[in-house]
Amino acid sequence: MFKTQAETQDFLQGFLPHLDETPSGREVLLCPPFTDLSILSKSLHGSRVQLGAQNVHWEENGAYTGEIAAPMLVEIGVRYVIVGHSERRQFFGETDETVNLRLKAAQKYGLTPILCVGETKQQRDAGETESLITTQLEKDLVNVDQDNLVIAYEPIWAIGTGDTCETNEASRVIGLIRSQLKNPNVPIQYGGSVKPNNIDEIMAQPEIDGVLVGGASLEPASFARIVNYHQ
Repeated sequence: MFKTQAETQDFLQGFLPHLDETPSGREVLLCPPFTDLSILSKSLHGSRVQLGAQNVHWEENGAYTGEIAAPMLVEIGVRYVIVGHSERRQFFGETDETVNLRLKAAQKYGLTPILCVGETKQQRDAGETESLITTQLEKDLVNVDQDNLVIAYEPIWAIGTGDTCETNEASRVIGLIRSQLKNPNVPIQYGGSVKPNNIDEIMAQPEIDGVLVGGASLEPASFARIVNYHQ
C-alpha cells in the first residue's frame, strides 16, 4: 500500500531509463495498488514493463464490497495478479480454499496468477516447512492450469525483517516446490528481503527463476539494480 498516482509517475520517470541496460530476455512487472493501475497502464503502453494487480476476486461481479473482479483488471491492461500473498493470508483471512478460487478466476479471464506460498518462523522452527508448503500447493492448485502460472516462495519470517533466507536454502525449497508440480517449467520466484546487495547471489542459484520484490522496489535506482542483476 504505497504510492499515490503522482508518486507513481515520479517513480516511472526515475525507473524507466534504467531499462535501457536490461537484457532482452528479462521480464519486468509492476504490481501497484488498484488506484495506480489505470495510470500505469497508460504510462507503460509500448514499454517492456508488464502490469500486475495485487489481488483478484473469484466472482466476475456481485455484492463483494472492496473487491476487484478479473474483467475489471483485464479491461485496463493488467496481465498478472498476485494471489495468496502472505499478508492477505495473515491479515485478511485468506485461506487455501479462497486462494484456489482466485487462481481459477484469474486464469478464466486470461490473467497469469502469481501464487505465493511460504512458512512462518514458528512453522520453520518446528520443522514444518516442507509439509506446510506441500499442503499449500495441494490445496491451492486443484484444477489450476500450470501452463499459465507463476509461483513465489515467500519465507514469511524473511519478509520486511532484513533476515533473508540463505540463498542455497531458498533454492532448496524452490526445488521442493518444483518437484510437486505437474509442469516443472513453471517460473518460481523467491520473495523475502530481496535487496540490491543480495540480488546477484539470489539469482545465481540454480532453482530460482526470479524475485518478488517488496520494499526495495519502492525506490527507482534500488529496483533498477535488482532488475539489472549481474549474472
